[in-house]
Amino acid sequence: MPEPIRLKDHEKDARLIRARVVVSAGAIFLLALVLVARLYYLQVVQYEHHSTLAENNRIHVQPLPPPRGLIFDRNGVIIADNRPSFSLTITRERAGDWLKVLDTIVEVLALTPEDRVLFEKRVRQGRRPFEPVPVLFELSEEQIARIAVNQFRLPGVEVDAQLVRHYPEAEHFAHSVGYVGRINEAELKKLDPVDYAGTHHIGKTGVERFYEDLLHGQVGYEEVETNARGRVLRVLKHTDPVPGKDLTLTLDLNLQKAAEAALGDRRGAVVAIDPATGEVLAMVSQPSFNPNLFVTGIGYKDYAALRDSIDRPLYNRVLRGLYPPGSTIKPLVALAGLDTGVVDRSSRVFDPGYYQLPNVEHKYRNWNRGGDGWVNMEAAISRSNDTYFYDLAHKLGIDRLHGYLSHFGIGQRVSLDMFGEAEGLMPSREWKRAIRRQAWFPGETLITGIGQGYMLTTPLQLAQATALVANKGKWHRPRLLLRADKLSPEQLVAQGLVEALPTPSDIRLKDPRYWDMVSSDMQQVMHSARGTAHKVGDTAVYRIAGKSGTAQVVAIRQGEKYDRSKLHERHRDHALFVGFAPAEAPKIAVAVMVENGESGSGVAAPVVKQVMDAWLLGENGRLKPEFMPPAPLEVVHEQ
Repeated sequence: MPEPIRLKDHEKDARLIRARVVVSAGAIFLLALVLVARLYYLQVVQYEHHSTLAENNRIHVQPLPPPRGLIFDRNGVIIADNRPSFSLTITRERAGDWLKVLDTIVEVLALTPEDRVLFEKRVRQGRRPFEPVPVLFELSEEQIARIAVNQFRLPGVEVDAQLVRHYPEAEHFAHSVGYVGRINEAELKKLDPVDYAGTHHIGKTGVERFYEDLLHGQVGYEEVETNARGRVLRVLKHTDPVPGKDLTLTLDLNLQKAAEAALGDRRGAVVAIDPATGEVLAMVSQPSFNPNLFVTGIGYKDYAALRDSIDRPLYNRVLRGLYPPGSTIKPLVALAGLDTGVVDRSSRVFDPGYYQLPNVEHKYRNWNRGGDGWVNMEAAISRSNDTYFYDLAHKLGIDRLHGYLSHFGIGQRVSLDMFGEAEGLMPSREWKRAIRRQAWFPGETLITGIGQGYMLTTPLQLAQATALVANKGKWHRPRLLLRADKLSPEQLVAQGLVEALPTPSDIRLKDPRYWDMVSSDMQQVMHSARGTAHKVGDTAVYRIAGKSGTAQVVAIRQGEKYDRSKLHERHRDHALFVGFAPAEAPKIAVAVMVENGESGSGVAAPVVKQVMDAWLLGENGRLKPEFMPPAPLEVVHEQ
């Protein structure tokens, strides 16, 4: 039989549907309550928190880097300024896939793979969040146009106008003023992130580095309203940055150029100092380089060419170059002999062309192999007689030599504000025992007395020692800063704006007349018939006190003669000369070192005189009125 047909229970279905509707309505009601509660929590309970977040997404604080202080020479000629430049910046947080954006920049601007590597390195460098990072400087008009056309492909990328450091005199002050460069990661860790917000450059060498705190200034800020893409809509608040202080240096552009011209294309250094103040008038290290290459990032090839050059243009010979001073220190040794009473003006030594220690066969040769016969101090300085100073050094001993020469700054930093100055070396018993673990030998004292052996000095130290002789022992540390805005170096130190080394005590001799005696002997170098530099002195219209020197580069065996034809050019002796003028009232002290120049009197002395002429003489070839020595007082006898 067929199965009976079941009748549908409509009442039961209706109850089921009603139950489901009630449950669904209850669930919807509960969800609505949860949603309302959440809205209440967000809109009422956490209103302050979320309104602040929303405001922060709309309002941004942008740092305003301060203009870097300008640098002038003593006559107001600008030697470091700031020029506007268009830079390409990228904000990583707004760029999305920033690596892909960098690829697009390289494609749009038709740049090299090396540029792409450099861009990525710059972006990866540590910086504050949402801070634009410059990747390319000094954009051309064509590059700016290409960026504008492809802006839709370059999120987070902007063309920004910035002030970039520029050195209008280029190579002339590269070693003294120095240069700025991009802040690297090591520097970034040491810097105050607030003070350097928005700043991408910092002083690397020279005055730019030593006076970084003065030149940098104080950062300013802007509160700006931005849209969702980060574009600035309007400025809400503005705080101006405080520009860095303008610096006026002691350097003179005309004298600097004159010193460079006198040195020519030879490798070497020239330092000119005002003995009365310590102001550095000229500071030349040749060869030089263009510091503008380093400001926005020097290319690999350009840097490799400078770094690997055999002439070492990046090397600051004035501050870092260490050379045996040779005979330029003989006036200092003479002062030590006079002040200790070991010798007097009439003390004589017989020179057969060499000197021997008692009971020692070794002969310490005089440069004049034939000898000068009997020589006193005047003849010894004017003729640069080695035998006399071998004997004097032996009588003084290394302990007194070390003590006296150290008073003149030999073997120590002498400058007030020069970054990277080397100390040099003034040897002593203690130094040799500590470094070489050996005793001091008498023969080492002899060669120390003529500026050879272990002794090493910088051209700046020789200039300072010469200035001390000219200034009769009055110490003024050599300095490059004349003033910062209206503040003198002393005021800067007093206000704690600059840290400076204390000035050494003045050199006080037992008899002040010793200064004049040695000065007179140095004048004989230039103006007596037997003086080593009399050919140069004969052409001077003022009195010069000077001293020549020759520094060995390679040792010569006992009994052999110096033969330049057998030596490579870079193995030949260095030529040195120091001097001050006018001798009666010194206004300038000069030290010159010519690498492998061989003859201090023949090569370095003419450079010294040319520098002095450029400073002391007017267009008429006579002493400028301000440099004329005071006229002697006329004695009036009453009738």
